[in-house]
Amino acid sequence: MIEIEGKQVFTELDELVDPGHTALVVVDMQRDFCTAGWAFDRLGVDLSMYPPMIPRLARLIAAARAAGAPVIYVQMTVLPGRMSESPAQIRFNLRLHLASHAEGEPLQYTLDGSEGQAIVDELAPEPGDLVVKKYRSSGFWGTNLDMLLRSNGIRSVVMTGATTEGCVESTARDALFSDYYVVVAEDCVASDDRRQHDASLLLMRHRFDLATADEIIAVWSR
Repeated sequence: MIEIEGKQVFTELDELVDPGHTALVVVDMQRDFCTAGWAFDRLGVDLSMYPPMIPRLARLIAAARAAGAPVIYVQMTVLPGRMSESPAQIRFNLRLHLASHAEGEPLQYTLDGSEGQAIVDELAPEPGDLVVKKYRSSGFWGTNLDMLLRSNGIRSVVMTGATTEGCVESTARDALFSDYYVVVAEDCVASDDRRQHDASLLLMRHRFDLATADEIIAVWSR
């Protein structure tokens, strides 16, 4: 910890991820995005980064629960008839995965209440965990995530999930703008485009603290 102009600032990982004031945020680890046989896989999207990442994230989730740090799942949600999507959001949707989808119908995924919207089985929420439905890339936009964090005395968030350059980075930025410390678990985020994943980690490394799952678990195990 250092002091600047009378303000105490966390600088060490032990301080940043102290389970007494840290929440683990799991972004969009849903069947439609991450699992063979579901929406993105059927489009031919590359899901190869997820199988090795999911066991690491499962260990981190278990360690958070054991340490008493809240686990908050952020769950992408689309309402029937695209009632939650503006024309601008539909255009954004059309731009995603042009290589596999081309210009055509917007992507269909994570319909509210569908099996594809569910969190992947290996990471399923347990009693005591929180689930926040979101309708845009950031977990903060139009949701109660900030209220849940502040209501539980959270000062830091550990960011995990999918995709690194999309919803993870968007949520991490809004977390910082909402005055939370941000730690990105760099081996517990993944994407369907490794180049964008690498570019996002390069960018976030210059803005946030990055740590491995093992480094964070070591703090939570003390």
